[in-house]
Amino acid sequence: MSDTSSLPTSSTPASLGSVASSNVFQKVPQRLRGWVLPAAIVALWWAAVQSGWSDSPLLVSPGAVWQRGVSQVRSGELWVALSASLWRMGWGFVIGSAAGLAVGALLGWSRWAERLVGPTFHTLKQISLFAWIPMLSMWFGLGDAAKIAFVAMAAFFPVVLNTFEGLRSVPREYLEVARVYEFSVWQTLTRVVAPAAAPSLFTGIQLSLIYTWLATLGAEYLLASGKGIGNTLIDGREHFWMDLVLFGVVVIGLVGFVLNAALSALERRLLAWRERTVAQY
Repeated sequence: MSDTSSLPTSSTPASLGSVASSNVFQKVPQRLRGWVLPAAIVALWWAAVQSGWSDSPLLVSPGAVWQRGVSQVRSGELWVALSASLWRMGWGFVIGSAAGLAVGALLGWSRWAERLVGPTFHTLKQISLFAWIPMLSMWFGLGDAAKIAFVAMAAFFPVVLNTFEGLRSVPREYLEVARVYEFSVWQTLTRVVAPAAAPSLFTGIQLSLIYTWLATLGAEYLLASGKGIGNTLIDGREHFWMDLVLFGVVVIGLVGFVLNAALSALERRLLAWRERTVAQY
């Protein structure tokens, strides 16, 4: 009788199964591999509904969600809600990111400003974003102004932190070279500091974009009702339309995916020099 314990690890049934799964996965085109898990989840969801695993009204079929989505598109309700949410997010992102870049650059460039403003900023960033809602609602009311202010605050803090870190991480040798070539302050900023800090700045903007989308939904959910994807979820919850709730969740995920992909593509284009620099080593 042969001793299976003496077999090489790669020949055991478990390892053979792992190799077979890996080979199957390798046959999927690389650009489609990210869709394997969502497709598997939908297949499992469909199987659960078809086999009657649960009679709960919370378990609606993928087909019902699809039909709800089609009706939302045809009636125009989806575009009204989506445009309202993106409008709030856009204004909040622009205001919060612009303020964050200015404050982050000031803190990163000036030691005096860091000592004066830094302690207050680091204290404010510890406060939960949702703790500001009562104050924002008293200052700006319950309408779009309060929602945009809330979204702008969500964009502000990650941009400040990453701008500060980006400026402070510029190697001293770069600044010495700029000093040797007698660069002006503007030339030092645009030709030395900004390119060196660009990866960190993009990280801050990318985080800001993600946070603003999440904050937009939070503001629509917690402040006064109106048009928006967050309010679509509220309507679904109040009427117990699970297909509408799930359709809203899918739309939120797709919008987040598109925003992240667009910013990543922009980053690859604007910071292409970074990949070339790494490849040289």
